[in-house]
Formats: sequence, C-alpha cells, structure tokens
Amino acid sequence: MARSLTSPRSGRPARPVSCLVVPCLFVALTGVARGEEQKLFDGRSLAGWEGDTATTWKVIDGTISAGDVATQQPRNEFLATTKRYKDFDLRLKILLEGTEGFVNAGIQFRTERIPNHHEVKGYQADFGHGYDGALYDESRRNKMLAKPSAETLAKASRPGEWNDYRIRAEGRRIQLWLNGVQTVDYTEPDESIPQEGVIALQIHGNAKSRVSYKDIVIEEIAPAAAAK
Repeated sequence: MARSLTSPRSGRPARPVSCLVVPCLFVALTGVARGEEQKLFDGRSLAGWEGDTATTWKVIDGTISAGDVATQQPRNEFLATTKRYKDFDLRLKILLEGTEGFVNAGIQFRTERIPNHHEVKGYQADFGHGYDGALYDESRRNKMLAKPSAETLAKASRPGEWNDYRIRAEGRRIQLWLNGVQTVDYTEPDESIPQEGVIALQIHGNAKSRVSYKDIVIEEIAPAAAAK
C-alpha cells in the first residue's frame, strides 16, 4: 500500500511512495532480470536433445536414462541440448545406480561437442562416489576445479537415492548445490575460457551402472533493461 508523507519544506503532502519502486530498484542494482523457468525435458521425448539415442539414451518412466547395472558401459556418452546457454540457473534430479567399475555421471554446461568424437569438453557438475557436488573440467584442462569438503559432502550426498542438483553460472562465477547444500562457489580465473555452450548429461564408461535424470528446468539470466 502506498502512503503519503508531508514535505518538510512546503507543508504540502508529498507524492505517494509506491511499493512498486522496490523491485524496480532491486533489478537496477543487481543488473539482472529473472526469466521464466523452462522445462528442458517434457517427460515423454528427447525433443531438444541430441546424442546416441539409438543405443544409449532412452526415455523410461518419465526419466532420461542410460546404462544398465548388468552390462558394462563401454565409453563415456553425452546427451546434449540443441540450444546453447550462457548465464542460467539449472535444476534437476539425478539417480545413479551400480557398484561395479567407475560408477559416475555428471552434468556438462558451457560445453562443446568435440568434432568427430563421442566426448565433449567443458565444465562438469560431477556426480559419483567421491565426486558428488564437485566441479570438473572435462576433456579440456582435465582437472578438478573445486570440490566440497568431507564435512559438506557428508551433509549433501544421498547415495542410491534421487538427488537434487542445482547449477548457477553467472559471468565467471559458478555455484553448485546438492540437495540444498552448497558444495562449490568458484570464480573462473582464466578469461579465455568460454562462458557459453550446450548442456549435456553424462554416463561414464567402464562401469556397470545406470543413470537417470528428471525434472530438468532452467532459468536463463539476462542483463536487465532496467540496468540502463
């Protein structure tokens, strides 16, 4: 509700102060505008995605799934969006099953397909025993960029269950949350690293494992017109 104030100079009622000023001011100060959440997976098809949909990636019971706990996964495979993203807030659920081999998966972002190859290169929000909630640089620098402490991981990890993963990339800052617990807050020091690319889901090779993803939604972050 707007309220009137009395001007100390004229004694006349001042113009009403509208509560609508506050959100406008907030946007102007932050320089970003919140967008609408978009579903990246409709629960029925792989529309908007590309990858080995003939033998690896399938839609099963409303999830995107790959692998089998009884069969060896021969190599890494990735299912990638056909659209590219820059700054965003991504949320999804992931379930990883299996006990034999390197049972691992992850979510690629700001990533590129390597031409004529099954691999991709770019940031990965890692997932798997000892790697839950960590940030890895896949097939580029090939190193762990940031990872949670043992204490944080103990709070965040839910082995064998559905896990909520959140990835926020804004400028050179990358933040990861696992089951509501922040595991990574990383700022990229190398300004030559691209800040745009596809999002891709991974199943790791050399394991008898199955990975499932669902409830994949993204909110793109764009410069606010109000910032001008």
